[in-house]
Amino acid sequence: MASKERSAVGLPIEKIGLFLLLISLSMLFIAFSIGYVFTRNQIGSDGVYLPPIFILNSFILFASSWSIHNANKAYKADDTEGYQKALTLTLMLTILFMGAQVVAWFYFRETLIGDNIGNGANYLYAISGLHFAHIIGGLPFLLVFLYNAYNKMREPMTVLLYFSDPLKRMRLQLLTIYWHFLDGLWIFLVLFFLINMML
Repeated sequence: MASKERSAVGLPIEKIGLFLLLISLSMLFIAFSIGYVFTRNQIGSDGVYLPPIFILNSFILFASSWSIHNANKAYKADDTEGYQKALTLTLMLTILFMGAQVVAWFYFRETLIGDNIGNGANYLYAISGLHFAHIIGGLPFLLVFLYNAYNKMREPMTVLLYFSDPLKRMRLQLLTIYWHFLDGLWIFLVLFFLINMML
């Protein structure tokens, strides 16, 4: 089966794919960050105003990272209820983050564009929008795990089979790594704009 294929270096194809994705995303966001610094230095302007809700969103994402970590712990402990609750909480926190982000874009639009016109405010929208898009990209995978947690774990035998499946465990670990990466990336972006705002 394709899902069990291993690469030339002995690692599963899915792990290699995620590794390459994270490297490409890192390079993309670093390029945007360098572009922002270059633009700001060229026009000699102040840093872009960072709405407080962006900082609040950092705590929401940190909580979602914690909850998906707990989902992994529950999976390893064969804790069905804990696993279901942790995945549900992760989804709720993710939706809360996305809603708060949309509010930030629209509620602070006048402040961002009005006070920051010409000094790279478009970078804040572009970078946070790109991050938002990759969260949307991870949602279908989280929803599949959540669906399986509630619909394929009703009988003791199906629960046993689910928790003993090494492929599912690996995929949950990959999703967790992706989630932690996006959370860490957001913290970096918030700190990056905060530091630039103060300099």
